[in-house]
Amino acid sequence: MADVAKYAGVSRTAVSFVLSNRENANVSQETKHRILEAVQTLGYRPNAGARALASKRSDWYGIVTEIVTAPFAVDIIKGAQDQAWLSRRFLLIAPSDQADAVGPNQGMEDAAFEKLLEQRVEGLLYAATFHRAVHVPKSANEVPTVLINCFDADGKLPSIVPDERAGGRVAVERLLQAGHSRIGVINLDPNIPAAIGRLEGCREALAGAGLELDPDLVVPGYATADGGYEAACEILDKFPAGAGRPTALFCLNDRMAMGAYDAIKERGLAIPQDIAVIGFDNQELIAAYLRPKLTTVALPFEEMGALGVQTLASLTAGQPITAHQQMVDCPLLERYSV
Repeated sequence: MADVAKYAGVSRTAVSFVLSNRENANVSQETKHRILEAVQTLGYRPNAGARALASKRSDWYGIVTEIVTAPFAVDIIKGAQDQAWLSRRFLLIAPSDQADAVGPNQGMEDAAFEKLLEQRVEGLLYAATFHRAVHVPKSANEVPTVLINCFDADGKLPSIVPDERAGGRVAVERLLQAGHSRIGVINLDPNIPAAIGRLEGCREALAGAGLELDPDLVVPGYATADGGYEAACEILDKFPAGAGRPTALFCLNDRMAMGAYDAIKERGLAIPQDIAVIGFDNQELIAAYLRPKLTTVALPFEEMGALGVQTLASLTAGQPITAHQQMVDCPLLERYSV
């Protein structure tokens, strides 16, 4: 700053006022122009670390996520980043280890939170690969923190999650509208929130039409294409043609729908003429490139990322939030499989 002041022929105080955009500073436009010209010529940049220490504001939000290499990562990060930019905030992204059956690498996750806090972020986002309860490090309580696509197992932190129940309902309502009343369901792991919510929505849609879900038509595929194939084989082979065989399959994710396509075609059946298929997630590398293209329900990752930042902005500004857990609609995307 001393170099800038000397080059521009002004005081360091004037430089400070201009660079901090102080509104009530008595600095003429001509002086301001000289200072900004000096900054440009000398290549001066403010010390963000020092500024954050002094003001206790950094203009940074941190996001810890295990999904940086997952198909949905770009959407959730894009939604958060675009929303942050509207208020001139920036995202620092710290990857944690990919979750498995046991959970994420806790040591790596703890380190991710610590590194972001060392950068004086104003708030934190935590985004999960799939909808589930999570335990976040205690250090997350040092700044406002919002969870995305997951919820706090201890019930303390606000969260943004997909409305799984409404998504399941809209999928089955679409099948009912197309004239299907005998609907098979290829489930995820039955114990996870997505499976529970989507199946509840399925039952609600059927009940609205005066129907019940036949338990013999519900088979878990555990989220994989192979699992979807095996589950579809089991459902289709359980009932001879015209004797209770379902005319539609609701696959609770697109990978299982991909497997179901193979099982259906192996039996000489055509989609959607003989049997309709609807998926969930909208994994575009699958849904848009199956033949016929897959009608599916989209997980709203971009919207959840944006809403997470909106919620975080309210918290960091000391404003109350309207709901501890906010659910985001899962829209139906029409293609050609129904």
